[in-house]
Amino acid sequence: MKTAVKPNIRHFSLPELKEYFEKMGDKKFRAIQVYDWLWKVNVQSFDEMTNLSKELRLTLAEKFTLTPLKVNATQFSSDGTIKSRFITVDGHMIEGVLIPTEKRNTACISSQIGCSLSCKFCATGKMERKRNLDFDEIYSQVTLINQQSEKTFDKKLSNIVFMGMGEPLLNYKNVLRAIEKITAPDGFGMSPKRITVSTAGVAKMIKQLGDDGVKFNLALSLHAANDKKRNEIMPINETNNIAELVDALNYFYEKTKNDITLEYILLKGVNDTIEDADDLIKIYRKVPTHLVNVIEYNSIEGEKFVKPDEDTTQSFTDHLAKNRVNVRVRRSRGKDIDAACGQLANKGK
Repeated sequence: MKTAVKPNIRHFSLPELKEYFEKMGDKKFRAIQVYDWLWKVNVQSFDEMTNLSKELRLTLAEKFTLTPLKVNATQFSSDGTIKSRFITVDGHMIEGVLIPTEKRNTACISSQIGCSLSCKFCATGKMERKRNLDFDEIYSQVTLINQQSEKTFDKKLSNIVFMGMGEPLLNYKNVLRAIEKITAPDGFGMSPKRITVSTAGVAKMIKQLGDDGVKFNLALSLHAANDKKRNEIMPINETNNIAELVDALNYFYEKTKNDITLEYILLKGVNDTIEDADDLIKIYRKVPTHLVNVIEYNSIEGEKFVKPDEDTTQSFTDHLAKNRVNVRVRRSRGKDIDAACGQLANKGK
């Protein structure tokens, strides 16, 4: 005979918890207490809910599961970046990164265990996608990285980027529900304007973001500005080509007026010529983007890509700037602990 699977208490809304406590003959405010422990404190167990009676804590443990992420390993970079490897209740590993600067502390978080898109320059793309992360697992990354930020730098997180492992728009419902909790006053309470979701380019779901009227910002991992080159390094382009993405980004902006960033990793001999810059300028002028982020390539095992020299990078970005492109070079952080862009692959100790 199969044992009944206990429901995850974090999958219950506050009204549902209030209803549960009423049926138990308890007060509604108990639900609020429990809810605060779950979302504001991010407790690891029912025992930590110290303003509840021991009897009630035992009852909750009998009726529900509480399956938070746990920090499995932590690495500290010489530049202050902190990479954490988290373990899920079913034994999978994911990674998240805390990136501190003078002005902001940013959490780079994951949305899937592995990834199915196989982008050639990305270590996560070489991993098998095991499953999507639940919304509460995504949320837990934020609270755990925030605890690191407060402990190490005495500052709360100021920004969140969905640029870790996985493609956020292929885990659409959980990502949006996690952001709903991250921005909720009874959750983490962060402004959606401080959250950026990065996508390799799922045109249909970019349009869905527009239809859903999301409040957060969007970044497109472009990385090549013509279909031939993009097909070679990002297989998703074969089903979501640049013209479709331009159309989707315009639709998203028309519906939301939220910021759009184009991300562009420079790869020596692949996408770093002045002709490539001209192709990028053409896309920039077709999309209401506020910024092009030119990103340093970070080496990964099994690939022969290298980053261009400084002169090539400077010529590329100067050409963009001369043509009235708002461009910024994003320098890598955490390279010495494999925490930089494209390097997340559960290699931490």
